[in-house]
Amino acid sequence: MHWIDGLIQGILLGGLYAQYALGMALMFGVMRIVNITHGDLMILLALIGISLASTFSLGPWSVLVVLVALGAVFGVLLQSLILNRVVGEDPLPSLIATFGLSVALQNAMQQIWSADTRSLPSAGLAQASVQLGPIFVGVLPVIVLCTATVLTAGLHAVLRHTRFGRALRAASADVEAAAMTGVNPKRIYAGATALAVAILGFAAVFQSLRSTVAPADGAYQLIYAFEAVIIGGMGSIWGAFIGAMVLGISQSIGFRIDPGFGILAGHLVFLIILALRPQGILGKG
Repeated sequence: MHWIDGLIQGILLGGLYAQYALGMALMFGVMRIVNITHGDLMILLALIGISLASTFSLGPWSVLVVLVALGAVFGVLLQSLILNRVVGEDPLPSLIATFGLSVALQNAMQQIWSADTRSLPSAGLAQASVQLGPIFVGVLPVIVLCTATVLTAGLHAVLRHTRFGRALRAASADVEAAAMTGVNPKRIYAGATALAVAILGFAAVFQSLRSTVAPADGAYQLIYAFEAVIIGGMGSIWGAFIGAMVLGISQSIGFRIDPGFGILAGHLVFLIILALRPQGILGKG
């Protein structure tokens, strides 16, 4: 039963990692843009949400609506002002540009909020649980997993069955050819980045409800997002979801083997999959 509980808790943890990974799957896996600010943007949204909740006495669901909208605005600004100037076949310029922005964001957040950890008041939601036999399952992690599943299905449907998704995939494959068919690559990329950062609004709320956040935490979310996308297979939205599950289960089982082994176990599984199947679980060889 100890290991079954570890499996269940790992799947629930994977739901949170999936919300980190979906935006990365869209930008890195589909658009081939390396966004080093991915984790920092999530932390920025979380800190803004905590401040809004404290100042205006907002509940977590009201904060969620605000942060998703704000994330979309941040995404448009990021793509329009920075990434559209450096995007191209070579991923190095976008990596360098977003690395510099990441450093700037971390320092700005420390100046505004200091290095202290903060969390979003949950009104008891974070402590609520249901008992399934000898196993207790948290209500909030179940909500996170259900939300991640809906977001994954929705994003997959947008990319596969909408005009926007077809235009994005065409622009990612060949910018010049897509432009010749009437697609505006810069506008499409701005919309895609807005969608990717808006999804981080969900992750920001659930992370700050489940745990604490601090200005320097963005690097951890960035690593987990990259690992989930690569484990699942670049270019696959459901692959990122499955990669997040694998990462969450690996860490949860690792914590039960030894309390200091959990995070390392996730990294080891990532390296093993990268060595044995470099294209990822759902990636094409």
